[in-house]
Amino acid sequence: MKRTLTILLFLITHGMIAQQNVLTPEDVAKLEYVTNAVMAPNGDRIIYQKVVPEDPLLKNAAASSHLYVYNVKSENSTPLVTEYSTSNLRYRPGQNSITFLTRQKGDSATSLYEIPVGGGTPQKIFEFESSISSYDWHPQGQKLVFTSRVSEDDTESKLPYQPEIYETNLTNSSAFVADVTGGSPNKLEVEGNVTGAQWSPDGKQLAVSAAPSSLVDDFYTSQKIYIVNPQTLKVSSEVTHKAKLGGLKWSPNSEKIAFIAGKDENDPIDGRIFVVDATGGTPQILQQDFEGMFHDLHWIDNKTLGFLASEDVYSSIGTLKLDGIMKKVYSDNNVNITTFSQNEKNEIAFVGNTAQHPGELFLLKKGDSDAKKLTDSNPWLKDETFGAQEVITYRASDGLKIQGILIHPVNNSEKNPLITVVHGGPEAHYDNGWLTNYSMPGQVGAGEGYAVFYPNYRGSTGRGVDFAISSQGDPGGKEFDDIIDGIDYLIENKNVDGDRVGVTGGSYGGYATAWMSTRHTDRFAAGVMSVGISNNISKWGTSDIPEEMFLVHSRKRIWDDYQFFLERSPIFYADQADTPLLILHGKEDTRVDPGQSYELYRHIKTRTDTPVRLVLYPGEGHGNRKATARYDFNLRMMRWFETFLKEKGNEMPDTQLDLSEK
Repeated sequence: MKRTLTILLFLITHGMIAQQNVLTPEDVAKLEYVTNAVMAPNGDRIIYQKVVPEDPLLKNAAASSHLYVYNVKSENSTPLVTEYSTSNLRYRPGQNSITFLTRQKGDSATSLYEIPVGGGTPQKIFEFESSISSYDWHPQGQKLVFTSRVSEDDTESKLPYQPEIYETNLTNSSAFVADVTGGSPNKLEVEGNVTGAQWSPDGKQLAVSAAPSSLVDDFYTSQKIYIVNPQTLKVSSEVTHKAKLGGLKWSPNSEKIAFIAGKDENDPIDGRIFVVDATGGTPQILQQDFEGMFHDLHWIDNKTLGFLASEDVYSSIGTLKLDGIMKKVYSDNNVNITTFSQNEKNEIAFVGNTAQHPGELFLLKKGDSDAKKLTDSNPWLKDETFGAQEVITYRASDGLKIQGILIHPVNNSEKNPLITVVHGGPEAHYDNGWLTNYSMPGQVGAGEGYAVFYPNYRGSTGRGVDFAISSQGDPGGKEFDDIIDGIDYLIENKNVDGDRVGVTGGSYGGYATAWMSTRHTDRFAAGVMSVGISNNISKWGTSDIPEEMFLVHSRKRIWDDYQFFLERSPIFYADQADTPLLILHGKEDTRVDPGQSYELYRHIKTRTDTPVRLVLYPGEGHGNRKATARYDFNLRMMRWFETFLKEKGNEMPDTQLDLSEK
C-alpha cells in the first residue's frame, strides 16, 4: 500500500509539472520590451520605443526598435513606425512632430526623419554626406547640432591591396550646426572625437563632449566637456574634471550644466552628479557620499534636479537641490526603473521591469503614490508559472555585507541544483527586476528545476564609490570569494544541493566562470563561460581598453608584477580543472579577444580529460546581438547544464542542436 501511494504521488506531482506553463528558450527568443520613453512637454503624449526580435528560426538579424505614441487622455497606444528601426527620438520644438534617425532604402547614410505625433508617413528632412549618429534641436526648431564621422583621408593605395594599420589614421566624429531649411553645415572647432552636443535653452551656447580620439579607451578614460559658441564655432571654455563621463543637461536659464560622471579617474562608473557654471571650470559634486549610483538626470527648475538612481538592488526617482538636499519621489521595490522622462506638470513617464515581465511603459501622475503600467508587450506571460524571486543578504568571510537575488525553482524541493550567474564589469549590478535573457537562465532555469543566483559581489555598483572600488587591485580575489560565500549561504539556508552547483557569466562574469571552473573546480559541477578572460597578461595586450583596465581594475601594470597577473589567470590552474566547461565567444569581439577563449580551451583540452567545448559566433562581438545566435547560445547553455549539472553526465552533448521538438 505504501509503495502504491508513493508511485501515485510521483505521477500526480509530475503530471502537475507537465501541465504548468514555464518559460522556455523559445519564449525568451520572442520577448518584446519597451526601452525608451519621452514625454511631450505638455504631458499629453508619451513617445516610446519597443524592441521586437526576429524569429531565430527564420532570420539571424538584430532586433528592431519600433516607435509608438501613447495618448494620455484616451489611454491608448498607436504605432508610428514599425517597418524598420528608429533611434534618437526627439520632439521637434515649435512643431507637432517627432524626429528620429534611421536609414531607409535609397539612403546613402543614416538620416533625420520626421513624423506628426498623430501619425502619417515619415519624411526625411535632413541628410549629410555620412551617417548622423546623434543630434539636438535648437530651441526654435529650425537649426540642429549633430555629430557624424567623416573620413578626411581620401588617399588611394597604388597597390591592388590595402592593409589595415592598427589604431592608426582613425576617423573621428565631429559636430556640425545646420539649418534644416537650407545651407551647408558648419563644423565646430572641437578637437578629437565628439561624442555628443546639446543646445543651451536660450540657443546661445553648445555643450559638447569629446574624447582625444575614437579609441574606446579614450572614450572611457579621457572625455571632456567643452562650451562652444555656435556663432564663431570656437570653444569658449571647458570643464575641468577627469573621470568617466555620462549624460549632461543645461539648466533652464542656461547658466549651469549638470552632468553624471565618476568621482575621479579611479571611479569605475559614471555614477556621481556634478554641477558647473556655463563658463566652465571646476564642477561641484552633489551628494558625494550617496551610497548608491545616479543613472540619469534632468532639470526641474534652476535650483532643482530630477534623478534616477540605484541603491542596492532597488531603483528610485527623486529630486536633488543644488544645496545637496535629496528627496525620493517614487520607488517600488518590485519595479526596476531603467529610464525616465518628466514634463512641465512634473508628471513622470518611465520604463520599468519586474520579476514577472521585462520593460514596460509606466506613468506616475503628480500627487500619486503608485505608478500605472500603460503597456503590456507580452500578454502571454500572464499564463506562465514563475519561480519566486527573493533578495538575499549574507556576510562574506571577512564580514562584509553582500547582496544578491535568488530565483527559486518553480517546483522547489529539498535539494535543488543551482546556476550562479555572475555579472560583468565588474562595475555593474543586478537589480530586483526581470533577470532572464538569452545568456541569463533566470526563469527558464527556474522552470527546469534550478535555483538561479545573481550575486552583487564587491566591486559591484549601486552601493557607493567605496564599495565599487573595494575590489580594485585584487582580480579574482575577494570579489569572487564573495560568490562562493553566497553559495555556501544558499546551501545552508535555501535548499541548494552543494554537489550540483553551476556557474555562468559574460565578460568579467566569464572571467569569474573560468576562475571557478579552474581555481575552485571542486565547488562547481558545470560552467558556461561567455566572452571571458582566461589570461590577464595577454588580455592586456589584446583588449581595446588597456588604460581603463589599469585605472579602475588592476591599479598596477602587468610588467611590474607578471607573476601576480599570471596567478590571477584561470589558465594557471587549468591542469586541475575538473568542471565541464562550455566556452562561447563572438569571433569579432574587440573587448575580450577570442584568443582568451582559445587559450583556456587549449589548456584544459591538452592538460586534462575534462569535457570542454569552444563555440564561436561569426559576426558577433562582445555578446550576441542577432536572433539565431542568441537562440543558439541559450539552447547550448541550458543543454550543458542539463547534461552535467542536473543529470551529472560524463559525455558532452552532440555538437548539433536538435530542433525537431522545438
